Amino acid sequence: MGDEDVDGKCRIMLACSSAKLFLFMVPLVLVSGFVFVNIGPKCPTSFLTSLSTTHISPPLLLSSPSLPPAPAPAPSPQAAKEVSLPTSALSTKVESVQGDKNRTIQLNPINITLVSNNVTSTASSELMKKRVTKKIDKIEFELQKARVAIKAASMDDPVDDPDYSPIGPMYWNAKVFHRSYLEMEKQFKIFVYREGDPPLFHDGPCKSIYSMEGNFIYEMERDTHFRTNNPDKAHAFYLPLSVVKMVRYVYQRDSHDFGPIRRTVRDYIDLVSDKYPFWNRSIGADHFILSCHDWGPEASFSHPHLGQNSIRALCNANTSERFKPRKDVSIPEINLRTGSLKGLVGGPSPSVRPILAFFAGGVHGPVRPVLLQHWENKDNDIRVHKYLPKGTSYPDMMRSSKFCLCPSGYEVASPRIVEALYSGCVPVLINSGYVPPFSDVLNWRSFSVIVSVEDIPKLKTILTSISPRQYLKMYRRVLKVRRHFEVNSPAKRFDVFHMILHSIWVRRLNVRIREV
Repeated sequence: MGDEDVDGKCRIMLACSSAKLFLFMVPLVLVSGFVFVNIGPKCPTSFLTSLSTTHISPPLLLSSPSLPPAPAPAPSPQAAKEVSLPTSALSTKVESVQGDKNRTIQLNPINITLVSNNVTSTASSELMKKRVTKKIDKIEFELQKARVAIKAASMDDPVDDPDYSPIGPMYWNAKVFHRSYLEMEKQFKIFVYREGDPPLFHDGPCKSIYSMEGNFIYEMERDTHFRTNNPDKAHAFYLPLSVVKMVRYVYQRDSHDFGPIRRTVRDYIDLVSDKYPFWNRSIGADHFILSCHDWGPEASFSHPHLGQNSIRALCNANTSERFKPRKDVSIPEINLRTGSLKGLVGGPSPSVRPILAFFAGGVHGPVRPVLLQHWENKDNDIRVHKYLPKGTSYPDMMRSSKFCLCPSGYEVASPRIVEALYSGCVPVLINSGYVPPFSDVLNWRSFSVIVSVEDIPKLKTILTSISPRQYLKMYRRVLKVRRHFEVNSPAKRFDVFHMILHSIWVRRLNVRIREV
């Protein structure tokens, strides 16, 4: 974390926005959208008819030598299911919505307490049951109306939008996505737990490869549209922790001991579950975390229900590391060295891109050595370098290339994917087990090339087989979809912040909570 993690602007504005929210308690209305992708033949469909099917190659387990070996895995999903909470007179049923049927995914009793002035007392079971059940029913009724509207979108006329109207093969179903996004803007509300102090909570890096952690926390803290200060009106609950900050301040360097991070995450969930009824009400199914650190997936299993039930928005979206596309959210890894997009977005037209494909980067992980073995300094059309030649600019090389190679490194995610989109360079994804960002909405094969590790020797054949006409289509689609990956401050409609919210919105729609 060599860039001090958070720039002054992010820290100051985050503090100011928190003060404003505390003083004025502004209720929020959420902005987001919906689209679901069926990943693989065994993945259950969402409540909508599956819009597409994406095949995922057999995953590789990647690890990072720059950090200690991956800690021992947390309890398995099966073990997590066996962990039960204390019994109570009140219980809830958590279901995942599948087609017109409901599939029960978890059923646990809950123990609800009221907290006031630091004094905890158990509420009357019957009174609490009526109060909480009524609120659950209201929330679920609102979500059901959204489900109905989204289902009907496929047969409706396109909706005029003053900012942007999704259209084209980049989307699995543009009309469904747009309707879902508008429904999210109309009603999605998130409660951000106030507990916890910076730097571990309500704080994060804004100027590094992990910048999405800090930028998302910052936008949620200052948001006046989606964030609500009334948890009874919330559809989802955000646990504002930063794994990057925990690695920096809690983990002891070179200790190979993941225990302090696990305890920090577990203690935080114990705190909010003791103080509020909402975690226990759904066993965490309507809660979410966001992490871009390599250890984010492992940290999420510090508490069995967090890893098993909650929505996890992760850069490291690796199916071999228990990432579940139906429940979890893949978010882009964006390296904001200066904290802004200045000078990063834009590039020349295809006619002045003489290089067929380009890559330069360190040799780490199982994929890049194979790439360099076959292509390093061996072909003038496929420019692959471990180190760039002296006097060569990395951004200029991307802007001079038609295709930008994006192989996995230590982990499956790579900031090169977004860098390619920013530069107008068609990304070539080379990995195994990776679920690309926003795959529930975006048809990645329409604007990128997906190459298996086994096909690295055939790279030139694969790329030259793409006709000039098809390449131009892909190039134009890159220019259109990159708005969904841009970081803005303040956030703008359809940008990366709102796309992340939209993916969380979709996962929340896939869960129904009701009293049993």
